[in-house]
Amino acid sequence: MKETNPAHCSSDAERSKIALRNYPTKLFVETTTRCNLNCFMCVKQNRGSELCEGDFPPELFTRLEAALPHVETLILNGIGEPLMNPHLESYIRRAKELMPSSGWIGFQSNGVLMTPLRAESLINAGLDTICISVDAIAPEQFQKLREGGNVEAVEMALSALNNARIICNRPEVKIGIEFVAMSSNISELPETLEWAASRGARFAIVTHVLPYDELHAHEAVFCNITDQALSLYNKWRRTAISSGVDMQRYYEVRFKYSRTDDEQAIVDLVEAMKAEAEQQGIMLDMKKLLQLEHQRVDEITALFAAAEAVAARTGLELRLPELALKEQRKCSFVEEGSAFVSWNGDVSPCYFLWHRFDCFASGWNQTVKPKIFGNLAEQEMLRIWNNHEFTAFRRDVLAYDYPSCASCGLAPCDYVQTDDFQQDCHIRNVPCGSCLWCMGVFQCLR
Repeated sequence: MKETNPAHCSSDAERSKIALRNYPTKLFVETTTRCNLNCFMCVKQNRGSELCEGDFPPELFTRLEAALPHVETLILNGIGEPLMNPHLESYIRRAKELMPSSGWIGFQSNGVLMTPLRAESLINAGLDTICISVDAIAPEQFQKLREGGNVEAVEMALSALNNARIICNRPEVKIGIEFVAMSSNISELPETLEWAASRGARFAIVTHVLPYDELHAHEAVFCNITDQALSLYNKWRRTAISSGVDMQRYYEVRFKYSRTDDEQAIVDLVEAMKAEAEQQGIMLDMKKLLQLEHQRVDEITALFAAAEAVAARTGLELRLPELALKEQRKCSFVEEGSAFVSWNGDVSPCYFLWHRFDCFASGWNQTVKPKIFGNLAEQEMLRIWNNHEFTAFRRDVLAYDYPSCASCGLAPCDYVQTDDFQQDCHIRNVPCGSCLWCMGVFQCLR
């Protein structure tokens, strides 16, 4: 019987079929938590991460082997730099022997350790895709963002990989870059894409930065508002401007007992907007909407458009993130049948629930704890994947019957701030209400 390809799924039934198979379709394996750089945007630099350093060992890789004949995608990276694991090639070679011929293996890297010999070794082992991190091409800016690295190392890595592709007679190997979009580097995005394409990159993944603390919150350039809320607000904002109504004064006049005609017009317009939002099932956080920097949104929109123009001209396959949070959530990790394996063998469902960390993504401090369904040292992968807890979790995620904390004016509440999460305000035990991955602003190689 023909299998359903996760990339081509369109219906809820198809997505459920993939997520609830008795084997994972995608595996993300953290080959190491060690790294040779100190990037400020990395979870390793976060005070709440509590990460231990270590390499994924060969004895745990053997516990994955029963699942590999069904795996279409194997991503060999996590928090650390994959090239620091001395067994990387042997993992790729063994996975290639077991995976379907249509499957592919890849990882993301900072590229510093990528020599010509290492590039040939990896491609000969069976590597299909590699994504090199480059967040700027101005030397000073690059070193500021990725302490210990430099643009020249990335350029040499791309050159080594492109040459190895030819030497190994594997022209199909895909080489690309990842760009973490931040306030301090977003203006360099189009130029960086041009630079990468001219050096053999075939694809580019752009993702927003995840602020881990309030100090770096200003670096986030995505709107902490849903796309539908933003669209509705912009419609009413245009009405307000054309009518001479100053919506920015809403909180100033809302609770006044006696209002002037102009003040009453402000309240009436905002209440009409709220009524339409309620009718359409859209949550409005008026404080966030009124604080929105519209000029900044327009600037980022223009830069994304310029990036798309570069991609169209150079033939670069470009994946841009959403600028605003998507109201209609989609967990690609669960929908595409993914499992995440930590360096020590712990099995989790997604990037969001893979490690412990603090973040400031929605404008408030949050501690995220990993969701672990088993460990490879105790059970092989298929046993963990099919246990009742993991299966029920995937089914509950696909129901999408949990709150959207980023859209809620009452967040953060005791449900998500508790040290021991039990349930949310929907009386569900899925700790996904504050996840922004399913809202389109964060991306990865997948």
